[in-house]
Amino acid sequence: MNITLQVEHQAVQSRLGVPEQIATRVAFFIAGVGMASWAPLVPYAKSRMGLEEGALGLLLLFLGAGSMITMPLTGILAGRFGCRIVIAIASLFICVALPALATAPNTITLAIALFLFGASVGTVDVAVNIQAIIVEKASGRSMMSGFHGLFSLGGIIGAGGVTGLLALGLSPLVATLVVGALILALLIGFGKNLLDYGSETKEPLFVVPRGKVLFIGILCFIVFMAVGSMLDWSALFLTTLRGLDSALGGLGYAAFAIAMTAGRLTGDRIVNALGNYRVILFGGLCTSVGFLMAVLIPSPFTSVLGFTLVGIGASNIVPVLFTAAGNQKAMPIGLAVSAITTIGYAGILTGPAFIGLLARVSNLGAALSVVAGLLLLVAASAKAVTRG
Repeated sequence: MNITLQVEHQAVQSRLGVPEQIATRVAFFIAGVGMASWAPLVPYAKSRMGLEEGALGLLLLFLGAGSMITMPLTGILAGRFGCRIVIAIASLFICVALPALATAPNTITLAIALFLFGASVGTVDVAVNIQAIIVEKASGRSMMSGFHGLFSLGGIIGAGGVTGLLALGLSPLVATLVVGALILALLIGFGKNLLDYGSETKEPLFVVPRGKVLFIGILCFIVFMAVGSMLDWSALFLTTLRGLDSALGGLGYAAFAIAMTAGRLTGDRIVNALGNYRVILFGGLCTSVGFLMAVLIPSPFTSVLGFTLVGIGASNIVPVLFTAAGNQKAMPIGLAVSAITTIGYAGILTGPAFIGLLARVSNLGAALSVVAGLLLLVAASAKAVTRG
């Protein structure tokens, strides 16, 4: 980027204020709503096509593939076309993909819809984080946790809202159209305040993550693995190892999700009070202790309490890591965010499978203990990540 463009961007950033901050929060909310709206549709897709779990699992790889392909490219797209247009177009594709997921008549169309959905969600996720870093820097204060809190809140509303609409007797198609209408309304109301630029203007399409960016990406991988393990394994842990009824198996993830959302919505004040170093240190320790409490104390109540600690501890680690990505100098911000998000999502996609493999050769408790150990490494890395 030449000196003239740097001066122009600095002048624009100096004018960023409340409207841009609100638009950033809305964009995170859209990303959360869009992603979570798919979850209640999974049983309908499985039943509609008569799929077994194994076949459904293979189809879900198309969702991950869409995200993993587009995430590394989103940084350059945001830099060349601006966060506003990238977020808007990708959000519109989410509005198209959701009804397709609700009505896909065969496995081929479902695979295509899943790929489109994953690509759209992945693009929005990277682009909103690029915008968030720019807005946070311009504000001069910690805001990333609050931004990610709106993503978590959107996830609760997206999954809960679609579930509620389906429970009222609406068809999956109508439920997804309601979600699409909500996303469109939010884009029309707040999209004009999204940034019409990214963090760079002319960079290579992709560079291999290096230095601090790679280090931050690995830490994100571990934290996302922990989150993925909660999503995929907490209910099974409670029902098979702690004797809870199957109908109550979701209590662990519910406690985790509520704790994480509350932690993020109050996270900006926590980060401002404690600082980035202590947030990563104490967050990693709290998350590790939560897993160990669930594993080592044979009580359903203690296990749910442990999963609550996991949500509290993990809530602000990733937002602080994205702030660190915005402060590093090893790579341009857009490419760094793309790389870190991609590595992090690999943790969600591959981590639970890794935990399943460990559980097969030992047991689920031992596998979750390995996650607890990795989170201690996150805590030990706090100083290295946050120093200039």
